[in-house]
Amino acid sequence: MAAENRVTVIGAGLAGSEAAWQIARRGIKVRLFEQKPEKRSPAHKSDGFAELVCSNSLRAADIHSAVGLLKQEMRELDSLVMRAADATRVPAGGALAVDREAFSAYITETLEQHENIEGVRGEVTSLPDGGIAIVAPGPLVEGALAQAIGELAEGFLSFFDAAAPIVTAESIDMDKVYFASRYGKGGGDDYLNCPMDREQYHSFWEALTTAETAELHGFEDDKVFEGCMPVETMARRGVDTLRFGPMKPVGLTMPDGTKPYAVVQLRREDKEGRLYNIVGFQTHLKFGEQRRVLRMIPGLENAEFARYGVMHKNAFVNGPKVLNRYYECKNRPGLYLAGQITGVEGYVESAASGLLAALCAVCDVLGQPRPDFSRDTAMGALAGYVSGYAGADFQPMNITYGLINTVKAKSKSDRKRMVAERALAEVRRIAAGLPGA
Repeated sequence: MAAENRVTVIGAGLAGSEAAWQIARRGIKVRLFEQKPEKRSPAHKSDGFAELVCSNSLRAADIHSAVGLLKQEMRELDSLVMRAADATRVPAGGALAVDREAFSAYITETLEQHENIEGVRGEVTSLPDGGIAIVAPGPLVEGALAQAIGELAEGFLSFFDAAAPIVTAESIDMDKVYFASRYGKGGGDDYLNCPMDREQYHSFWEALTTAETAELHGFEDDKVFEGCMPVETMARRGVDTLRFGPMKPVGLTMPDGTKPYAVVQLRREDKEGRLYNIVGFQTHLKFGEQRRVLRMIPGLENAEFARYGVMHKNAFVNGPKVLNRYYECKNRPGLYLAGQITGVEGYVESAASGLLAALCAVCDVLGQPRPDFSRDTAMGALAGYVSGYAGADFQPMNITYGLINTVKAKSKSDRKRMVAERALAEVRRIAAGLPGA
């Protein structure tokens, strides 16, 4: 195939990996650039592609949730990210969580062995001069490439993101915790629950809200994306905020039939159950403070931390100003952005943006019409938000049913079912007409 028909993909995170796969499986050559191991951000630890740096959860699995619908739409389009997630799934109740190392290894091996993909390891410091390219550098992009994107996009916006701590299973006091999924959803051993009575909760809340946080070097503001808000920030909103958030006890009755005042949930991080993530406890407390405060949680008095919570600054462009509904730069035809840099938020949403951008790039190469995902689909609704938000304060967004065109129905459950059926019918119709289908 001629060199001009090769697509450049910069970044092998979730969006870039998905994009490379979608292009290569349709017989088009891909040059995939990844800066690791030559250079990595403070949040990255491994050399593999599609590294999950925060939670290991891809959120709700139910197709009647917006993110569940988005995942199913991606499956209909033969998503590599969804292949990997389904193959490396770990128990997580009603959520789709994965063994993060196995997940990354699955994607890395698939892409590195693909005959149409040329992998190039090393830092990219500029945007491609021409041709068709997908730039998916991740939200922690910095240096010369960040400057180049900033100039193209006339500046960046930003928000703070945070990751939750992970503890070892062997350090958990199993006599003080119990297995249960909220309302009995999923398997019986998907989550470990650390119950608190009223006195324990108030002592914990007091310690959490007065603990010392780490300094945010070089950050000029304190914007925090609501979906990744540090637990200490959330707690400071009110003494009961956590009891209606990540520590909600509803649906988690204890084995003796009593109801706890508050609950901290631990979700399995790997298939073997050697590591547990403290659900909803993204934090930017100093490491010593994390040890002190989190060991006040019943069952975690002697917790060993495999990873402490961390916080970093995420960058994204002003999507409505910069991008069209194909994730293509308005002032640079043939150059697409993908991933969190576009203003989508979440693992699944990032991969979905890479998928859609890749399908459009394939059509560009072959001289065919681009796929037209309407706002009746989750894919189209997400792209429509990024490119068409009309307000003055554009911020990152997870997929929600509020973004998808609705239908009239007798009940909320009927409405979600009808929306899902309509969306999947459209995606299947589009998939059948794609090159290489």
